[in-house]
Amino acid sequence: MGSKGHKSAQKVARGSIRRQARNKTTRSQLKTDVAKAEKLIAAGDAAAKDAIKAAASTLDKAVNKKNIHTNAAARKKSRLMKKLNKGAGPAKAKAA
Repeated sequence: MGSKGHKSAQKVARGSIRRQARNKTTRSQLKTDVAKAEKLIAAGDAAAKDAIKAAASTLDKAVNKKNIHTNAAARKKSRLMKKLNKGAGPAKAKAA
């Protein structure tokens, strides 16, 4: 960031950099939690349900911080649950 532009523009740019750094941690954690949940679902692990709960919590926090849109979070949670239920379907049939 150089010394070009008006003082107000420089101030906005500084704030933008701070917000970007703050938002990056939330988005990174979000991607990690969702990927972890998807990996556990694919493996058929029993811990998948807890991982989805953690991912849903992280998604809700990201929505509250306005990192992602409400509908985007709802869509991601829905798809995770759909994958879990689809993977659990045949397993329940075998157990019964």
